[in-house]
Amino acid sequence: MSTVRNSRTTTALIAAVAGLSVANIYYAQPLIEAIGTSMSMEPSQLGLIVGTSQLGYLLGLVVVVPLSDLVERRRFIAVLILGAATGTVIVASSADTAMLLVGLAVTGLFSVVVQVLVAYASALSEPGNRGRTIGTVTSGVVVGIILARTVSGSIADTAGWRAVYAGSAVVTTVTACLLLPRLPATAVMRGSRTYRQALGSVVGLTRSNRVFRTRALITLFMFASFGTLWSGMALPLSEDPWNLSVTSIGAFGVAGLIGALGAKRAGLWADEGLGERVTVAALIVLVSAWAAISATAESLVLLAVGVVLLDFAVQAVHVTSQNLLVRDDPESSGSIIGSYMVFYSLGSALGAFGASALFEMFGWPGVCISGAAYAIAALAVWSADREATRRSARLGSCEPTSRPDSRDL
Repeated sequence: MSTVRNSRTTTALIAAVAGLSVANIYYAQPLIEAIGTSMSMEPSQLGLIVGTSQLGYLLGLVVVVPLSDLVERRRFIAVLILGAATGTVIVASSADTAMLLVGLAVTGLFSVVVQVLVAYASALSEPGNRGRTIGTVTSGVVVGIILARTVSGSIADTAGWRAVYAGSAVVTTVTACLLLPRLPATAVMRGSRTYRQALGSVVGLTRSNRVFRTRALITLFMFASFGTLWSGMALPLSEDPWNLSVTSIGAFGVAGLIGALGAKRAGLWADEGLGERVTVAALIVLVSAWAAISATAESLVLLAVGVVLLDFAVQAVHVTSQNLLVRDDPESSGSIIGSYMVFYSLGSALGAFGASALFEMFGWPGVCISGAAYAIAALAVWSADREATRRSARLGSCEPTSRPDSRDL
């Protein structure tokens, strides 16, 4: 596919669709207590509510997203949006825990449309603006996540948690019908690649390319830290001394709005060649954020500060990594980003599953120690890679250290 100019209007539209789509995965985070009570789930099982969506998302990254490099993306996006809407209908009408989990898995599977949209926007962008474009679309994703946390709480308090998913089904269906004609068509670039080869992208890139491997590991630990906070935060806030409502818990998502600004700004910095500096600074901020988050029992203000720092740091690294990975092979952006996001999904699921179990065993301090440990691990991976790069430079090594190659796909 040749590079074409991606207008600001088109980019904003793609960002809006991405935000609406990703919201499906995050509606449950402030609702886990309400959903669990409704379904008579044990406290240790609450992590399944968020974790199942993440596992469905992981499966979609492996088997669905690679198709975006082999089919016409505009129609593919519409199919995925409608699939996600079907999943939310199943959740809204679930009669038991099994049906609920099936609906959440289906929703997660088709919500990978978000990554198809990122690849779509990346492929349409001029090279000098690709970081900005990815940053803008990621900003839309962040806003979608925040609105999911806040809106879902408000709706659940007034109409019940099922209304959240029923409403989402309507919105996503209308979005698919209205937006498809406005999105530019893309050429189908099958070339010599097959679906089987596309499915193997994550293995090939992880095995053969050091930069992909490094960024993937950073992402895994970073989003495990992220998932630990957002999947576990409702638990201490719904108990003494705060006893907050679902709406109030969801409102903490607004504190993460700065993450949207971080995503867009990080894209501009990446275009200027400052990706590594942004990465290390943001990871240090991520570790520091947990000091404030750990004071949740004493101060909601400190919790809000920690949320701001954590969301900003995560989105800054996330955008920088994606820009670095796709800049030399935008035509394979679907497979590259899909492979990268496998590690995002693994990390998010790890954080989600672990948070509720840790809270039951060790309370909020145990959750915070876990979140901070994941953040430190991400920083350690970056540091180890920088040291390996310096050592290779001293030895005159010719090993590739900065970019994925389409031959690895």
